[in-house]
Amino acid sequence: LAKEGKTVLFVGGKKEALAAIRTAAQSQNMPYVDGRWIGGTITNFKTIAKRINYYRDLERQQAAGEWEKYTKKEKLELQRKLAKLDRQLSGIRDLNKLPQAVFISDVKEDNIAVREAKIAGIPVVAITDTNIDPTGIDYIIPANDDAVSSIKKILDIVFENLKDIKVEVKAEVKAGEEAK
Repeated sequence: LAKEGKTVLFVGGKKEALAAIRTAAQSQNMPYVDGRWIGGTITNFKTIAKRINYYRDLERQQAAGEWEKYTKKEKLELQRKLAKLDRQLSGIRDLNKLPQAVFISDVKEDNIAVREAKIAGIPVVAITDTNIDPTGIDYIIPANDDAVSSIKKILDIVFENLKDIKVEVKAEVKAGEEAK
């Protein structure tokens, strides 16, 4: 998928995975959900896309100084809305179409994300502990999904491979351009 330039959505709803998912995904400009999964993120993507656009618009308005025309109370309400949207959507703010795969750090915690991906026909890669039924997971990574060190190590390996693939693709593109 990475070689083809496709998108993988990284999901980590458990507190042990939040920072690792966020840091790893941001390092490679991949979308992520670090916290509560919003129901319908995949199955009702049209509505989520509208919320993302609204979120971006509020950010743009604030940056452009368009909030100056509002009263202090109205500005405070807009700031609260923006803060809430930032918590919910900051990791997927650049997601403009459905991802081609979903990586889940804990199937038990993020079971709604797994179900939505399955409904949409999106492959699921997941870390699965012994307390999880791996039925429905396309690519299983058998490991401890409770330990921060385990999750971080797996993400480090995944993102190191992504980096290598991106370098490889850039080299192939450059070689193709030089051949012309």
